[in-house]
Amino acid sequence: MYQVKRISHSEFVPIRNLQYHVRVWGEPAPDKTPLVIVHGWMDVAASYQFVVDALSHDHYVIAPDWRGYGQTPSGGVDNFWFPDYLADLDFLLDHYAPNSQVNLVGHSMGGNVAMLYAGVRPQRIRRLVNLEGFGLPATTPDEAPGRYAHWMDDLKKLHRGELALKAYDTVDGVARRLMKTNPRLGLDKANWLAQHWAQQDAQGKWAILGDPAHKVSHAQLYRLEEVQAIYARISMPVLMVEASSDSMGQWWKGKFTLAEHHERLRVVPQLEIVRVEDAGHMLHHDQPKQLAELIERFL
Repeated sequence: MYQVKRISHSEFVPIRNLQYHVRVWGEPAPDKTPLVIVHGWMDVAASYQFVVDALSHDHYVIAPDWRGYGQTPSGGVDNFWFPDYLADLDFLLDHYAPNSQVNLVGHSMGGNVAMLYAGVRPQRIRRLVNLEGFGLPATTPDEAPGRYAHWMDDLKKLHRGELALKAYDTVDGVARRLMKTNPRLGLDKANWLAQHWAQQDAQGKWAILGDPAHKVSHAQLYRLEEVQAIYARISMPVLMVEASSDSMGQWWKGKFTLAEHHERLRVVPQLEIVRVEDAGHMLHHDQPKQLAELIERFL
């Protein structure tokens, strides 16, 4: 089992009619800029434990479980709207840093949330680190009818139970699933993560702590012009961290490429792009020490 070096504690914060679970490492202090780190799709805040352990300085780290993940409830909804993540983050910062800036780190979906939030509320962010948050392929208005139809079809699948997440007989089964998804993940880390990524239900099964409604497709189009307008307002320095394994190539099969992503980022005024070797999309699991060094150097 992985041996934790820095112990976290849980806090539950009232945010927009939800009791948001927030994992906190360290203590606030006048000389510390809060380090807010947000996770990606089908992940949890505890996923950053390895990076926090690798930090060389004593940071005040704040990591929420997004709505419908980990120990944060979903509020009974049957689909999730991306703007809610921005609003949740805004309320979270009102709670933890009402009168100060924060350093913001986001992975994957969380990286996309962080980028949009930084353009909408640039005054609240001192430094921004985006870990493999690439955005989505551009869409055109003629795709709207099909997108709405797909969304409604997914809602029906959800209510028929067709999008349910698999439950596992043992926590070891969860760990093995994590290792299958990420071959670089060692057994010690997988065993530790599994206990935070799932919990035992009333039937004794280990259920993933992610609402299946997250699998419902978005009804709205990804409007690139809007995203670019927001990116152009990102006034703080930005560090874009990419893994050596080309996640985008695997996902989009040429529909959206890393080169296109870099072209979009040209509107960000202060941008640095770095690559982490021997890492896949879950680079905070694969190379936590290298990533911690990059983050601290940038901050």
